[in-house]
Amino acid sequence: MTAPIFRCGRFTFDLSRTIVMGVVNVTPDSFSDGGSHFDAARAIAHARQCVADGAAIVDIGGESTRPGAAEVPDADELARILPVVESLTAAGIPVSVDTRKPAVMRAAIAAGAAMINDVAALTAPGAIEVCASAGVGICLMHMRGEPRTMQQTPVYDDVVGEVRAFLVDRARACEAAGIERNRLAIDPGFGFGKTPAHNLSLLRKLETLVATGYPVLVGLSRKSTLGLITGRPVGERLAASVAAALVAVAGGAAIVRVHDVRETVDALKVWQAVKGDLDRR
Repeated sequence: MTAPIFRCGRFTFDLSRTIVMGVVNVTPDSFSDGGSHFDAARAIAHARQCVADGAAIVDIGGESTRPGAAEVPDADELARILPVVESLTAAGIPVSVDTRKPAVMRAAIAAGAAMINDVAALTAPGAIEVCASAGVGICLMHMRGEPRTMQQTPVYDDVVGEVRAFLVDRARACEAAGIERNRLAIDPGFGFGKTPAHNLSLLRKLETLVATGYPVLVGLSRKSTLGLITGRPVGERLAASVAAALVAVAGGAAIVRVHDVRETVDALKVWQAVKGDLDRR
């Protein structure tokens, strides 16, 4: 069987084993690490450390999408991320940019970004067109509403079915616009317009999304649902985040987006070694 691949610009990722995406927030207000890397030099250093620790790709964000977050002007978002994107791509590091704005996508791609990670699933006017012509990889995420309002009593009749239907619809729209299937990944959007119960349902039934045939990206690292389960504040959710990542991998996740790269990579190495041994029996 041919190994599944994910094409992102000049990079091709083998997804026969789960890969790790390292989070680099160049923001003052992200829920987990706002301000920690809020200048280019610190963000670049952190991204390089993520790669040294085993991340296959780093995800650069210049606008917080935490619950209640206000929108950032395009110019401010670009001023935050472009120096980081340019430096990392010049060093040959695969870079994803976490943005929902076509103008930011266009500038980030021109600066060398290999992937666009969009919490709005390319629904903004012109977003699909920007990405279709660029050859970048794309992650389409499900979000109910917008960051400012998304956690105001989200309601679903069937959260798994509705998220799946939305993501398949968006992926088909991308393919209809000329974006190759092997450039697309999907993300159920844990914590984006969902209650803890919704998040757990999606994690339990992740194979429903995997069955679509699109690589599934999962971002559970340090999320509030893990805090609710463990009673830990955001800075003390390492063990819970690694456990959640492994549950996602067991469910078929192809990419895990994490803040704590080294620890997640080590856990994955153990998982993959044991899984490989079991597969040979």
